[in-house]
Amino acid sequence: MLEESMWRRVVMSPDDSIRDAFQVLDISTLRIALVLNPSGRLIGTVTDGDIRRGLLKGLGFDSKLIEVLNSKPCVVPKDSSRKEVLAVMTENRVYQVPVVDKEMKVIGLHLMEQTVGTRLRTNTMVIMAGGKGTRLLPITRDIPKPMLLISEKPIIEHIIERAKVQGFKNFVLAINHLGHLVENYFGDGSFLDVNIDYIRESNPLGTAGALAFLNPMPSEPIVVTNGDVITEVNYSDLLDFHLHNEADGTMAVQVFDWVNPYGVVETNEIEIIGFQEKPINKFLINAGIYVLNNSFFNLIDKSKPYQMPDLFMTIRKNGGKIIVYPVHEKWIDVGDKKNLSQAARFF
Repeated sequence: MLEESMWRRVVMSPDDSIRDAFQVLDISTLRIALVLNPSGRLIGTVTDGDIRRGLLKGLGFDSKLIEVLNSKPCVVPKDSSRKEVLAVMTENRVYQVPVVDKEMKVIGLHLMEQTVGTRLRTNTMVIMAGGKGTRLLPITRDIPKPMLLISEKPIIEHIIERAKVQGFKNFVLAINHLGHLVENYFGDGSFLDVNIDYIRESNPLGTAGALAFLNPMPSEPIVVTNGDVITEVNYSDLLDFHLHNEADGTMAVQVFDWVNPYGVVETNEIEIIGFQEKPINKFLINAGIYVLNNSFFNLIDKSKPYQMPDLFMTIRKNGGKIIVYPVHEKWIDVGDKKNLSQAARFF
């Protein structure tokens, strides 16, 4: 059980804001906030997933935690055995369980990592590294975009190192343009203490086409990322979100706000019925990071390039469940020289 000095750091009030919770979750490594009433009674918990679902419902960063908290969290009493705690975590797919007394006052917190040790991921992570990077020419004429150095390391190496810390060990790199440079540098991954295999595209296969050529085909869901995306997204949390929601395809998306620079006139035919002064429109944009079940990869057309949005719609048309994972973490698509400079500042 976690020491009190640790879990006390994530105690919050129902009147605190989503923005406050982001700060607590970012600073803490516990990935949960404990929401208590003034008497110290647990009234709910807030995880990253709860916040993301709230944002999708249209809540803002100033919304209160009472609007997103889980009011029926899994809890255990103080005298629970390790086996009992692990059973609660496994059956409910949760990785943090508060310990409470008979009055529902928090007296401790169990973490999955402490209960079973470091959580290793046997899932494969596929990094799409075959793009030509035409917007970065002439920089990418002699080097593939995912191999561009940022803080003295290729972009792909940053991705692998971050995923490794989060428990991933098995990687597949899909390569095409100047792919031999990628393979010569990374080899089998032993110098990073990971396993690396390759899909060698003779022709560009698009953002999803390479998945049809995975061999052997993984039995578990796979994490896929574009090789030019630098982010603080936790790939392990993304995978958990996918599993918890029993999805077939999960797409990480960024919430993008666009402010209309003009006042908008609302009408009913020719009659004016209202005004909006510089309204804000919200869009969800594809962040280039995914979790996918393999059950639909055999539907990919191998004869031509196949794009990830096409795969998601194929999954949906065939009865699969596709969902989004809102990203609030730092995220940079290294697609042009401006973003390349931004990525350098990132590190």
